[in-house]
Order: sequence, then C-alpha cells, then structure tokens
Amino acid sequence: MRRAVCSGSFDPVTNGHIDIFERAAHLADELLVCVFENVAKKPFFPVDDRCDLIRKATRHIPNVRVDSFSGLITEYMKKAGAQIIVRGVRSVKDLEYEQNEAYMIRHLEPEIDTVFLLTRPSYSFVSSSGIRELAAFGGSVHGLVPDCVERAIQERRQSRKGC
Repeated sequence: MRRAVCSGSFDPVTNGHIDIFERAAHLADELLVCVFENVAKKPFFPVDDRCDLIRKATRHIPNVRVDSFSGLITEYMKKAGAQIIVRGVRSVKDLEYEQNEAYMIRHLEPEIDTVFLLTRPSYSFVSSSGIRELAAFGGSVHGLVPDCVERAIQERRQSRKGC
C-alpha cells in the first residue's frame, strides 16, 4: 500500500489545507494527515480538537486517516510505513523553507520523497496564523475555513465572553 503524509500543526485547519488534502489523496492509496504539536507555540485548539475538526472536514475524502504525533516526521513516517510527504506551497518563501525541510528529511531517510503541491491562487493568502489573528479580533473567517472550524471558533468566542 502506498502511503503519503501531510503533516502540520493545522491550528486551525483551513480551506487551503483541505484543498491540498483533496489533491494529495489522489497520489496514494492512503493519505495520513498528521497533526504535530508545535511546542514553541501556545495552541489555539488542543491537538485532539484539531484532529476531530480535520476528521469532520475530510469525511468526503475516503482514503484520509487523521493522526497525531510528537517527534520527528521521519520517525512517524517509518512507524506508519509512508514513503511520500506532501507539502503545500503558497509562495516562493514557503518553497524555500519547504525545500530545506525536504533536504533534511532526505538526509535522515533517503527513501522518503517530498512532493510539493502549489496552493490554488484563491487560497494563497490563507494561513492558520492569519485565521487565529482574525478570530482573536472578532473578524469573519467565513469561506476561509471549513464550516466545522468556523463553528468551533464561534463557540470558543462565546465561551471566552462568559469569563
């Protein structure tokens, strides 16, 4: 079975991520969407919530499995038996960063290939950090994130108003 991995913090998952998942799902028999915890950042949503939101948002993609992991991506890929890592690229800046990451992955595990998918222009300005900023200031995230994420953000706002 050919397995591919899309990894990230996905905090929160955006419609740009979902578009990459949909397209990456055609590259393998199984696409593992792996949520990594970034210990350097305070999360907007806990890892388990992010996994649940991604599961809801990808129900229409039959060969997607959502997982979480803490550690090196190469360790996760070996454990999962995955051969391909898929990365979305929005800009030249993203490409430069992702290229260096791909070189490091290749150094650690020569049998792992990295595939870059260009983000559709309609999502090129969408980022999780931008969504978090919009949400923090009460801005609309409609059309930028899956409906389940928009609802979760609204629920989070309501719960914080009660404090």
